[in-house]
Amino acid sequence: MRAGRWRPAVLVACLVAAGSLAGLVASSTATATDRAPGHRAVQVKVLVLTMFEAETRPWLERRKLPLTVEVPGAYKPVRCDRRGLCVLTTGMGKSATAATMTAVLNSTRLDLRRAYFLSAGIAGTPPGQGTLGFAAWARWVVDYDLGHHLLTEEAPDVPYGYQEMGAESAVFRLDDRLVDLAYRLTRNVKLTDSEISQQVRSRYTEKNARRKPFVAVCDTVTGDNYWSGAGQSRRAQYITDLRTKGKGTYCTTQMEDNATATVLNRFGRLGRYLNLRTASNFDQPYPGQTVAQHLSSNSGGFATSVTNAYLVGSPVVDHLLRR
Repeated sequence: MRAGRWRPAVLVACLVAAGSLAGLVASSTATATDRAPGHRAVQVKVLVLTMFEAETRPWLERRKLPLTVEVPGAYKPVRCDRRGLCVLTTGMGKSATAATMTAVLNSTRLDLRRAYFLSAGIAGTPPGQGTLGFAAWARWVVDYDLGHHLLTEEAPDVPYGYQEMGAESAVFRLDDRLVDLAYRLTRNVKLTDSEISQQVRSRYTEKNARRKPFVAVCDTVTGDNYWSGAGQSRRAQYITDLRTKGKGTYCTTQMEDNATATVLNRFGRLGRYLNLRTASNFDQPYPGQTVAQHLSSNSGGFATSVTNAYLVGSPVVDHLLRR
């Protein structure tokens, strides 16, 4: 056959083959049991955000999410059902989370125009505010890292060695009505606990630290620095005071949520964002325990906090799916 000359039968055969190949490529974004048409975006009502696989597992085990949507640039595929519930693992830390969230919000494979967003992950907590396994809905999301962090011996006139600096992503106030709704739906949820956590709690003197797991409304601090120590905890509250003008109460610490809030804010979706964190550990040692011992100890709170994030997040997800 000469170049530039196509016989009609050959042309039709090639077009059919190309169409078949395109169909295979498009269908590869769905599981074998639930293949979505490649040209149709998945309608998302609630997107649950977890940060690593252990946080994601309860949602995959307790919900049927047969549809898998591959999003270029995302840490993991998005898992969805036909009702509009999707679960996304973003990756740990602010950089990984920002990259994943930006990729997902830019994707044409997901229709997020009417979606709500829910971070559901584990955290640390100061013993004066929370306890192992407790759950907190945040009104304020505060960045711990942004600012000038100074050695106190070199800057004794600077409280906690910290000076704030202006930044778009330093602090976010979430929608009060949405936070209040989430708390009303979950304040009486029965949470799981462990014997090890009960033993660890008994070694702290603070009233809240010694409580069984409960649901609260307080605020979350984001930091890539996984700290331990009473001084660091007081610094986190000091930064929260500065950023929120004294209105915030630091009660959970995690590594991703200012990144999530920043991306949602830039896409005009911050008003549909809920932040839920459950405590897997205290942010400081108990009396007589060193910081090094604390960092390497088993609080017994990891498995319970992962489970409790699902138990508290789930009723809110179901309510939002019905809207």
